[in-house]
Amino acid sequence: MTHILIIDDDPKIGQFLADILDAQGYSPVVAHTVSEGRKLATATPCDIILLDLDLPDGNGLTLLPELLKTESRPEVIIITGTGDIRGAKIAFKYGAWDYIQKPFTMEEVSLPILRALEYRKEKAAAKPPVALNRTGIIGNSHAIQCSLDEVAKASVTTASVLITGETGTGKELFARAIHDNSKRAAGAFVAVDCGAIPESLAEASFFGYEKGTFTGAEMRRDGLIRQADGGTLFLDEIGDLALSIQKALLRALQEKKVRPIGGREIAVDFRLVAATNRDLTQLVRENTFREDLLYRIRAIEIKLPPLRQRDRDLQEIAVHKIHQIGKNYGTGVKGVSPEFMKILATYEWPGNVRELINVLEFALASAGNDPTLHPKHLPPEYRASFLDAGQQLPTTAFGPEDGPQESGDLLTLADFRESLERQYFAVLVKKAQGSREKACRLAGISQARLYDLLKKYHLSLFKPS
Repeated sequence: MTHILIIDDDPKIGQFLADILDAQGYSPVVAHTVSEGRKLATATPCDIILLDLDLPDGNGLTLLPELLKTESRPEVIIITGTGDIRGAKIAFKYGAWDYIQKPFTMEEVSLPILRALEYRKEKAAAKPPVALNRTGIIGNSHAIQCSLDEVAKASVTTASVLITGETGTGKELFARAIHDNSKRAAGAFVAVDCGAIPESLAEASFFGYEKGTFTGAEMRRDGLIRQADGGTLFLDEIGDLALSIQKALLRALQEKKVRPIGGREIAVDFRLVAATNRDLTQLVRENTFREDLLYRIRAIEIKLPPLRQRDRDLQEIAVHKIHQIGKNYGTGVKGVSPEFMKILATYEWPGNVRELINVLEFALASAGNDPTLHPKHLPPEYRASFLDAGQQLPTTAFGPEDGPQESGDLLTLADFRESLERQYFAVLVKKAQGSREKACRLAGISQARLYDLLKKYHLSLFKPS
């Protein structure tokens, strides 16, 4: 029996949908609020969920990620009468199946349900996924799991992949994961920093040259593309490539051939994975990046989340790196004080994981033979940023020489951070006065991030009617 959950605050619409679905042989159940929908979705495995956005106790988008992660992994179809296209875009980003606007006909509801059920049937019949080789990629937050899901999809194809994300988010690690999980894993993985290749040397570097073709060419050299024959060519910061080499790279991608300087054309079989922290679409508008090359390299795009959107991963990454760096330094395993971790957890990390690793290396070097890492071992500006953010740093956060120690109970890191965030977003909801745009502007975060955090603390921008 196919189970379908309807979450809609209008009793007439809920009953209308339930009658239609019941007549078609499905097993429908109706909820009228976010809280009811959450309970029913958790208690009973669902195949399909019809989710209204405007509910008395919150916006359906705040519930969507939670629904998608329930045990049955249902397909969610958004239904709304607001015509909020931005809400639909966010829903699609989370992974909603379809979007239906009220008023709707029976056919407009039935068709996406039928398509979603066909998809689930095909997915159930497919071979079970093979465990992903994710060497070096730490964390299990929802954000990073979504990126890993995209890696798994990209690994079974030969299409070009573009990995985007802020500096320090681990783009090369994900490029290697695509390679290591593909049929090309036995071939070479050739990583290239495009920003480090001068324009005058780009052609020789990428395509190679024959002996004697220019002064200094004392022997024949294969180019980077040919070195990746049978494997993967990873072009990091591809947005830094000069226009002259972009044209030649495009031809090599299209023809699967390269011509070394002074030589004949050679067939080459390589897969391209590129990465950038820049907006390539904007570079196209500025005429500094070829539009046709962008289409060619962006057959699949994987967007990596910044560290600040991976709340549950930070502690795991920090502990892993502390042990790894300690082993490399020969200092052994060090303990970590709650206060040290508290400062790491409240920092925004604009440089992401790369910045975190640099700070941990500083802290371990500063600690020397000390057995435990304390805030005193961090760079001063990071300790100061904790105070700039309006936090009251407890005396236990300081080392013995900084001040007296306090005794008594201390909140766990998770409880401390959750308490601060809950207070902040409770105030933000009041300040925003029902405006998503104002809330995002005040908090300095995207709508998707806003909905994630409101959902986490069971808050809503909209007052129950």
